[in-house]
Amino acid sequence: MKTFFNFIESLAVQQATRMGLKSDGHGGWYDNKGEFVAKTDKGQLKFFNKRQKIGQQDPPQSDKEKRLSAPASQPVQQEPTITMQPPEVKKTKGTLTIAFGRFNPPTTGHEKLLDTVASSSDDNDYMIVPSRTQDKKKNPLDADTKVAVMQKMFPKHKDKIVNDQNNKTIFDVLKKAHTDGYANIRILGGADRVKEFEKLTSNYNGKLYQFDNVEIKSAGDRDPDSDDITGMSASKQRKAAAEGDIKTFMKGVPKSLSQKDAEELFKKIRTAMNIKEGWNLWEIAPKFDWKGLRENYVSERIYRVGQMVENMNNGLIGRIIRRGANHLICVTEDKIMFKSWIKDVSEAIVNGTTQSGVPADQRLVGTDAHRKYVEKLVPGFSYGKHFINKYRIKKIKP
Repeated sequence: MKTFFNFIESLAVQQATRMGLKSDGHGGWYDNKGEFVAKTDKGQLKFFNKRQKIGQQDPPQSDKEKRLSAPASQPVQQEPTITMQPPEVKKTKGTLTIAFGRFNPPTTGHEKLLDTVASSSDDNDYMIVPSRTQDKKKNPLDADTKVAVMQKMFPKHKDKIVNDQNNKTIFDVLKKAHTDGYANIRILGGADRVKEFEKLTSNYNGKLYQFDNVEIKSAGDRDPDSDDITGMSASKQRKAAAEGDIKTFMKGVPKSLSQKDAEELFKKIRTAMNIKEGWNLWEIAPKFDWKGLRENYVSERIYRVGQMVENMNNGLIGRIIRRGANHLICVTEDKIMFKSWIKDVSEAIVNGTTQSGVPADQRLVGTDAHRKYVEKLVPGFSYGKHFINKYRIKKIKP
């Protein structure tokens, strides 16, 4: 027998269904454009965040909106407490300037970034750290290949480009800078990543590392539609490679790289992306197909709760504990919580396991078989569950 609560709850579901809204399984509702527009609250369908613009990043929510956004079965997650302290180190050096990025592949646009990093440094003390992230779609080149290509492309920065397998995340870089005796850190990146780095690095200063000052500086805005170097991006290069457009690809290669090396790079990217198997634009360059990315996200074909993902901007790998309208809340094995926009993450390889080490019937990410396989690989895979309600609530199906 239905309780009164069940009855009024079903009324909200019926109303949402009549309006053509889709449920996220936690009381949230999306319109046919994939925008998060309403929430079931006390049996009623409540609309909020009406200031958002379709296809753009949601504006900051009010306190009321944040409460409505939080699934009824999950309290709003709090930043986990990090009790560790960095080792005491005598500060004998000044400021280290850093650029941590994917560079996949490196382009003429990156040359401008490296020049900005060098000119912003104190006494030419800077380092360029290519991430270790690699996957077929958005990160086709491995770290060794990237570094080798970058050293040819940007010869004046050759000695500053670091290839260290221990630098998997921005935190690894900062912890090493701390133990090396640096008193201050300056990080340069795209204007769209400044706030993300500011929050992340400041939250753990004094916990994972200790600096007197952590400065996050914009390397400038980039126009992805521009024909000059300010508009050249790795996304454009991957798209050109996937389409077999060598002419467009060459526009993004610095003149310092020979024609032969540039053509070889083009072939390596295509081979690594396994173009013969087919490709989707939203997978290799999401900025050029936001709609495709959103459709696959909203339908939960990608980035499900419990899945391991990697933030490509900072290298952190964590388990998804909550899905937002266009972002994810994740927790690493070290209990570090981080937020990522869905355009900035990729499916993570767990414990170094590649596809060849996964049974054929468990390779499709997003399936229950793959989830169970991954959980068996990760010691203590229940971590992160204490951030959400321990009581499982059945999903309401529209």
